[in-house]
Amino acid sequence: MILYMFKPPTTVPNPHPLYRSHLQPPTRKEEDDQKLVPIQKEENDHKVVVPLENKETKKRGKNKGWHEAMLKRKCGGGGNKSCDLFSGEWVENPEGPYYTNETCWAIQEHQNCMKFGRMDRDFLKWRWKPYQCELPIFDPMLFLEMMRGKSLAFVGDSVARNHMQSLLCLLSRVAYPNDVTNSSDQNFRRYEYPEYNFNISIFWSPYLVNTERTDQQDITQPFRLYLDEFDESWSSQIEKFNYVIISSGQWFFRPTMFYSNRRVIGCLFCPESNIRHRSSSFSYRRAWRTAFRAMNSLKNFKGTIFLRSFVPSHFEGGHWDKGGDCIRTKPFKSNESVMADYNLEMYNTQFQEYKIGEHEGRKKGIKFSFMDMTQIMQMRPDGHPSKYGHWPQQNVTMANDCVHWCLPGPIDAWNDFLMELIYREDGSR
Repeated sequence: MILYMFKPPTTVPNPHPLYRSHLQPPTRKEEDDQKLVPIQKEENDHKVVVPLENKETKKRGKNKGWHEAMLKRKCGGGGNKSCDLFSGEWVENPEGPYYTNETCWAIQEHQNCMKFGRMDRDFLKWRWKPYQCELPIFDPMLFLEMMRGKSLAFVGDSVARNHMQSLLCLLSRVAYPNDVTNSSDQNFRRYEYPEYNFNISIFWSPYLVNTERTDQQDITQPFRLYLDEFDESWSSQIEKFNYVIISSGQWFFRPTMFYSNRRVIGCLFCPESNIRHRSSSFSYRRAWRTAFRAMNSLKNFKGTIFLRSFVPSHFEGGHWDKGGDCIRTKPFKSNESVMADYNLEMYNTQFQEYKIGEHEGRKKGIKFSFMDMTQIMQMRPDGHPSKYGHWPQQNVTMANDCVHWCLPGPIDAWNDFLMELIYREDGSR
């Protein structure tokens, strides 16, 4: 398998898939409201049921419900801290998926692979199996019990939002949130589950540091990255959260200008010959270093920060704008695909900065956990939208999307990991 790093766009009409969620209008609220009903659907002779919330669960006291959830999780195989969750294989799971594109209201158009004609379903029938233990499948009712009175924030790019939407879809089997966002900006959202006093937020920050657009009206144009400055849109907000999932990756391959102390120190894919041309890992390292400095400066943070590792794209047969595509229909085995080249460089850069930042955070009582998804998702070239994120348009060529993930799809497994990692943090209380 050959993986290609993308290069700067040569024409505006065919933007990189990273921009797709920004260039498409949000789903109309009336359409969302029509979907907020329990649905029973036949799919390939398998019945998918989205029940109403369990009223008996609502009546339980907070402590009783939490302890019951912890006990059930332990009985289900969770909580074995000696087991390496991230070393294993994808194995068949005939019970998946656990929701459909018709039962979940949170799926954006560019992730809605079934709506736009993807016919194969085998890519939905896999789960992650660690070599040394079991990773329990995400249980939405238990998760909500675990999260009573707590808050969760996602920080990152559109793949971070992709992860949040997967979580919302999995939770939609038992509960629907209220959108309590006080902004019209789709990049910053807040959802509340009032019966559980639990909320989820997303803070869009693809570079994690302070940035400026060179063209305020065109997101596809280069950004200015102030690599030593905090992005206060998230760094000033996360102190009040119990859990934070922070990530970034693919945006660091696009054209950018690099600044330190407000002076230009380099660029990526810029036409200027008098500016030093740097690599993606140069800005990636410095951005993570600044992000950790921001997180470790928090005075009153009492929660846990999960760093979700770099996740590769899967363009084969060409660059993203030269016909590259992701048409595989099943996962790789662990010995069939390994990290290499720029994927390995980005992963190593991120992990090195994590180790430094985690060490500093430990001195200050800030807890970090590494959500190591890189090799796991390297093995899932079958889970991207490809051409199934839009209707075909006559005389218009759109780049295939091998960056984001179909919903439902392999990204749903990230919440299996998230639930287990939270349980490992809190289950021994």
